[in-house]
Amino acid sequence: MKHVAALLVFALLFSCHSEKKKSETSSEDIVIQNEKPNILLIVIDDQGYADFSPFDNFDTSVSSPNIARLGKSGTVYSQAYVTAPVCSPSRAGIITGKNQFRWDKPASWGPGLPDDVKTIPEYLKEAGYHTARIGKNDLGQNFHKNDVREYPLQHGYDEFLGFSAHAHDYWLNSQSIKDRTPDPYGTSALLGPLMHNMGEKSYEEGYLTDILTDESIEYLKRKHDKPFFLTLSYSAVHHLIHEVPKKYLDKFNVKEIPNYDPDNLEEFGNHKPGSYSAYYDKYSRVGAINTEDLRKYYLANLNCLDDNIGRVLDALNETGLGKNTLVVFVSDNGGSPLTGANNAPLTGGKYSLWEGGIRVPMAVSWPGHVEAGKIEKRYVSALDILPTLTNAAGITITDKHIDGISLLEPNEDRLLVWKWQKTWAARQGKWKITNAKENHWKSEPSAQYIAPIRDDLTIKLFDIEADPGERHDVSAQHPEIVKELQTAYDAWCDANIIK
Repeated sequence: MKHVAALLVFALLFSCHSEKKKSETSSEDIVIQNEKPNILLIVIDDQGYADFSPFDNFDTSVSSPNIARLGKSGTVYSQAYVTAPVCSPSRAGIITGKNQFRWDKPASWGPGLPDDVKTIPEYLKEAGYHTARIGKNDLGQNFHKNDVREYPLQHGYDEFLGFSAHAHDYWLNSQSIKDRTPDPYGTSALLGPLMHNMGEKSYEEGYLTDILTDESIEYLKRKHDKPFFLTLSYSAVHHLIHEVPKKYLDKFNVKEIPNYDPDNLEEFGNHKPGSYSAYYDKYSRVGAINTEDLRKYYLANLNCLDDNIGRVLDALNETGLGKNTLVVFVSDNGGSPLTGANNAPLTGGKYSLWEGGIRVPMAVSWPGHVEAGKIEKRYVSALDILPTLTNAAGITITDKHIDGISLLEPNEDRLLVWKWQKTWAARQGKWKITNAKENHWKSEPSAQYIAPIRDDLTIKLFDIEADPGERHDVSAQHPEIVKELQTAYDAWCDANIIK
């Protein structure tokens, strides 16, 4: 009875802002509300804040009608934060509901996943869900291994198909190219077969974003005798941003760039066979691609991703699963200054604790439970995904160290904290304090990048509600707020970071 009551309370809370009046709720609706929902978590890579079409003031050069469908069918969060400005620590925060720097004391690129930190799939599997992950798996440690805690099958997923690294080549997913390449694992990205459960799966043809979608649709079309939790973790729109099917390049009037070929002497300065690391590094910086074309490649890559997300949403509807599937969409961090992403009006981007690095696109959709077409302006965190999903599944969490709170429990004055390498930040209410310093590899940023007003490690204070672009440091005018927030941040760290 407690389980049923929890689900009913969740459903009623989630629908409390909807246009349907309580008196219009039928007994049939209540039966549906008492069912555990299927859950689809879509995580994408490096999407720019202004490149999210459900927002009111998105960049109109973006073509993403299917992502826009999520905004129409659900609630969009205009002040959603992740726990880090790069993928590995951010994804650790999402999957655990905990600030990853609790255990990752250096606040590094690679927090890993301790054995005693529970994950979303572990919670849901215990509640009777079938769990699967398709796409990118990146917790910053133990890449390419399947017998470690960081591997999906070792932290709650029943199935996994994808790669365990920062990135994967979009086109080169076969055993044959791996065999020809001297360094298939020689950079932050790799190429070759995808990891599949405890083995590998080779694709001689195909584009990675399409492959991940095809495999996800196949999963959705299976006969499910229990609710499912599917994490679909795309690598788009991460480097290599120029790798896009030709029809999308033509749409945005940008030329094809030859794919990596280990025998291409011209590309690699007569070093044979060619290094994949050299190819990846060349095309993940502004220079080999000028900044105008970089934006076009980004838009093409995003448009392709959008079409694929549309195919997944269509599959949900065609199978009848969409009626009781909770969909969460989130980017793992802000748009990269090195791919042509647009974070306007936010300062900075990926790699820093400016708003452009940690405020991200996020939407939640669940027919009959989540208000459709709403833009929620209160600030929330990707940490809130875990308690929201477990709440939907009727799970009571007893861990007092969960940092997220259910999206059903608004807290207008909550404290959010960040720690990233030598920088830190805290937000409470309208105020944000930070010593953010930009870090985009000292490479030339793309034209969409908005530089900070001051690039040093000094303390800065912003009224984020009035000044989301962080253009006006008001620390001198409000020394008492600076002291209050710094004290709150220090107290949180003293109480929670593992010594």
